[in-house]
Amino acid sequence: MILNVLHKTRYEFATPVGGIIQSLRLIPARCEGQTVIDWRVEVAGAVMGEVFRDGAGDYIQTASLRTRTSNIEVIVNGTIETRDCAGVLRGHRERVPPRAYMRNTPRTAPNRAIRELAEQALAGMEAASALEQAHALASAVHGALPYLPGATHAHTTAAEAMNEGAGVCQDHTHVLIACAHLADLPARYVSGYLNASEDGTPHEASHAWAEIFVDGLGWVGFDASNESCPNEHYIRLGSGLDAQDAAPIRGLVLGGTEESLDVTVVIEAQQQ
Repeated sequence: MILNVLHKTRYEFATPVGGIIQSLRLIPARCEGQTVIDWRVEVAGAVMGEVFRDGAGDYIQTASLRTRTSNIEVIVNGTIETRDCAGVLRGHRERVPPRAYMRNTPRTAPNRAIRELAEQALAGMEAASALEQAHALASAVHGALPYLPGATHAHTTAAEAMNEGAGVCQDHTHVLIACAHLADLPARYVSGYLNASEDGTPHEASHAWAEIFVDGLGWVGFDASNESCPNEHYIRLGSGLDAQDAAPIRGLVLGGTEESLDVTVVIEAQQQ
């Protein structure tokens, strides 16, 4: 599948700031499931650093705006070919050992409700394979947390989402990571895009899912929001311990004040 991506992120500041430094994880990962045809990341007026690949195999680039400004806009424009690898992350070079992703953060720390969810999902599955257990956990998270935009916010933790009883893809991913850790399965947060429309029309498409490490297969993606594994409709950008760690854009504002954020992500499938 050939997908066209347009991703615009604009920050507006109540008063001019002295400068901005951003770390961008906006270049698709290199793996068998996707091949970049053309990809550009632009930040007007910024000094762009060299692109490098970190230990997790993700591409990172810095952008520095060294003059006073009231806004900054990051624009991603690209075309990529994707393939269905049944959720398995094949051909992705990385140096970080899977067990490094057994550590919880405040966003993925389990509470009693999460512990009970994981226990119920795995009841009677002592002899099941790690892959079967991972599928059971993802299905349980999907059933426990109905998708409800606005029920949570960007800083909501897995425990808080469980208390709310609803959430979005970020919450589903945090809860699934917490459940996987309870089952002694390494798990991490993945940020990217999802081409979800059946007719190929442009639509909002920023997305997140989890990857769980399964011996013999490697990292396998699980999208608890849609109760599926990533296929050719998904574009993988980067990974981390949680949403903050895997954020496509992280930054530091010099002399920052109140800011507003506007994000537009549109995916369009090319007719073949």
